[in-house]
Amino acid sequence: MKTPYDPRHKKRQKIVQMLFSHSFRDQNNKNEKTSEILKNISIIDETIKEIAPEFPVEKINKVDLAILRLAIYEMVIYRKEPSKVIIDEAIELAKEFGGESSPNFINGALGNLLKKINTNTTKQEQKKH
Repeated sequence: MKTPYDPRHKKRQKIVQMLFSHSFRDQNNKNEKTSEILKNISIIDETIKEIAPEFPVEKINKVDLAILRLAIYEMVIYRKEPSKVIIDEAIELAKEFGGESSPNFINGALGNLLKKINTNTTKQEQKKH
C-alpha cells in the first residue's frame, strides 16, 4: 500500500520542489533526475503543448508545470514504471502542492498523453503485422 512516506514518493516530492525552484532561477542544487529532466526540457515542453494545447506552457501554474514535467519525463523518456502509476503519483503530488484545480488538470493532461502513447503503440503493432 502506498503511503506518503514511500521513498519513491519522497524522491518525487524533492524533484518537484527542485523543478519548481528552477522555474524562477537556475539552481545548482540539482540531483541526477532533475538534471536529466532539464536536459530534455524542450521535448517535455513540446509534449505539454500537444497534450494541453489550450494552456500555453508559460501560463501554466509553476507547481503544476513542475509536476507535469516530472510525469512526462517518467512516461516518455525514463519509462521504468507503468504509466498509470506515474499518473497516480502526479495526481497525489498535485493534491499536496497544487491548487484546487491542479489534480484535475494534471489528470486530464496526462490522460491525453496516455491516449497518445497507446495510439502510437497500436499503430506500431499494426505496422509489424
